[in-house]
Amino acid sequence: IVLIVIVAFFLVASEDWLTIVNDTLIAAIAALSLNVLTGYTGQISLGIAFFMAVGAYTAALLGGDRPTSSSDPLGLGLSFLIWLPAAGIVTALVGALIGPTALRLKGFYLGIVTLALVFIGHYLFLNASGLTGGPQGRTFPAPAFGDFSFAQQNDFFGLAITPGQEYFLLILPILGLSALFVGNVMRSRAGRAFQAVRDNEEGASIMGVNLFEAKMGAFILSSFLAGIAGALFASYSRYIVPNYWDLTLSIQFVAAIIVGGLASVWGSILGAAFVFALPLMLDQFSLLPPSSSSNSLSGGDLNALIYGLLIIAFLLFEPGGVVGLVHRWQKVVRKFNSHGGEGGEPAQVIDLAA
Repeated sequence: IVLIVIVAFFLVASEDWLTIVNDTLIAAIAALSLNVLTGYTGQISLGIAFFMAVGAYTAALLGGDRPTSSSDPLGLGLSFLIWLPAAGIVTALVGALIGPTALRLKGFYLGIVTLALVFIGHYLFLNASGLTGGPQGRTFPAPAFGDFSFAQQNDFFGLAITPGQEYFLLILPILGLSALFVGNVMRSRAGRAFQAVRDNEEGASIMGVNLFEAKMGAFILSSFLAGIAGALFASYSRYIVPNYWDLTLSIQFVAAIIVGGLASVWGSILGAAFVFALPLMLDQFSLLPPSSSSNSLSGGDLNALIYGLLIIAFLLFEPGGVVGLVHRWQKVVRKFNSHGGEGGEPAQVIDLAA
């Protein structure tokens, strides 16, 4: 059924709907990366925007067009098969360099350190014009295989495929593989160590868990996925200014994993849909009523208001997020079905004397 729905969407969806879904799928990869570190390992992080930017500019450097003048940003013109994996690997290496210092702290202190990364990165990206294009931004490379470029419409066995459809066929498998990998890791010995560190560091240490190795493993895996998401987003958008990678973006991903559900693969995907798809739908399809007043809510303002209220509501009433609500509903349904909706059979009387 899911496969039929995906194929039907691929064939009939307009470019507007494909834009919304593709952006949401990329956001789900980034939310999954943050959930690895915060949801599964319990390490508060506000620096995901920085790591996404590292992945994006790595892709730009390796895959961008070679400069034709001194004012053009750097680019090596390498293949998509090189710059996309390299975006994740380089970001993971940056995470490995920062991790030993950052992970000496925990709780809100770690959150402050990762918050500082966003501001440091913002300053570097604005001034490294040779790499980022400076305040004016730069163009990012589109995936290409020979003459087949995702930046243009192509014919595939007589079927015309738009850029939105091409990116959909690329991003969806990457999200599926990322979700499958994270889900399997969390059922492994390493994943159980992550969750033990989250629940009780002292208890995990007594049980033989190497706290530093567990935190570093989660930090590196999270950075890798964030780099991949950043490269995909920059490639799909094609043009981004450094101001995009700011604190607001990091807070949106924190909202996504809280609303969707901490320590849950499906929670990352559902949270991304709530936080990122909603404003895109409001802006794209003009769902807000028109108003001539300059003080009326825009799509972005309404989105900020909605996910702010959602964070408060879920933290107060359902810390498990949307996934927690689903699990609670499943328990109610199972309890109802076990009773058949009616009273149980009368108990059988046993004659002890006999």
